[in-house]
Amino acid sequence: MDLFDQLKNDKDNFFLIAGPCVIENETMPFEIAERLTEICSQLGIKLIFKASYRKANRSKLSSFTGIGDEKGLNILRQIGQNFHIPTITDIHSAEEAAKAAEYVDILQIPAFLCRQTDLLIAAAKTQKPVNIKKGQFLSAEAMRFAMDKVVESGNRKVILTDRGTMFGYQDLIVDFRNIPTMQSFGVPVVMDVTHSLQQPNQTTGVSGGVPQMIETIAKAAIATGADGIFMETHPDCRNAKSDGANMLPLDQVEGLLKKLIKIRKAL
Repeated sequence: MDLFDQLKNDKDNFFLIAGPCVIENETMPFEIAERLTEICSQLGIKLIFKASYRKANRSKLSSFTGIGDEKGLNILRQIGQNFHIPTITDIHSAEEAAKAAEYVDILQIPAFLCRQTDLLIAAAKTQKPVNIKKGQFLSAEAMRFAMDKVVESGNRKVILTDRGTMFGYQDLIVDFRNIPTMQSFGVPVVMDVTHSLQQPNQTTGVSGGVPQMIETIAKAAIATGADGIFMETHPDCRNAKSDGANMLPLDQVEGLLKKLIKIRKAL
C-alpha cells in the first residue's frame, strides 16, 4: 500500500503533519524531527514531517525566507532517510514542482495559490500526493475544482487541508462544516490547527496569532472527524524566524496528541 492509500484508508487513528514553518538552519529541523518521531512512534500516529525549504509569501522584503533551496531540500531528504518518515514541503511555482518532488514525498500547495492552474497541473504530473490548502477566501465546496485540476491531470492522490477563513481584515475563523464537506469528495481532509489561528495583515508587517486556542481547534477537528492534523511546532517559538506567533511549542505536542487520541477513540 503506497503512502496516499495509507493516509486515506487508516481509520484507526488520525495522521499528523508537523514540523517548523521553515528550515532555519542545518540542525534545528533534525531536533524537531527526532522528537516528533519519538512521540508519534509511542502513540501509534503516522507522522509526516513538514518544513518549507523557502518561504515565498513573507510580509516584508526583510523577512527570513530560507537558507538556500538546495540546502533546504537536502535537509528534508536527509530527515526522511534518517528517521524513515515521509516529508512534505510547499511549492510556489510550476517550475518548482519537479525539483521538489525529487526530495520530498508530498507536495503542498499554499492556500493563496490553490486556484493556480499551472501550479496544480505541475504538481499533479510529479505523481506525488498533493496537499492543497483551502484558500482563506474560498468555501469548502469550491475546493472541489482545485482537486479536480489535479485528478483530471492524471493524479488521484489529493489531500485537502482547511486553514481557516478570512474574517474581516486581521482575523480568521474555522467553519468545521468544511471537514465533512471536503471529505464528501472522497479524499483525506486535514485541519491546520496553527495557521487557522493566524492574525494576518498586522500593521507591524508580522502576522500575529492566538496559539492558546490550538488545543481547542484541534479537539474540535478530531471530534468532527478530520483524517489528519497539521501543526507547526518549534522548540523556541518566540525566536522562530517565521510564524512564531501561532506555532505550538515542541514540548506541548505530546500532551496535545494524547488528548486527541482519546477523542478519536471515543468516536
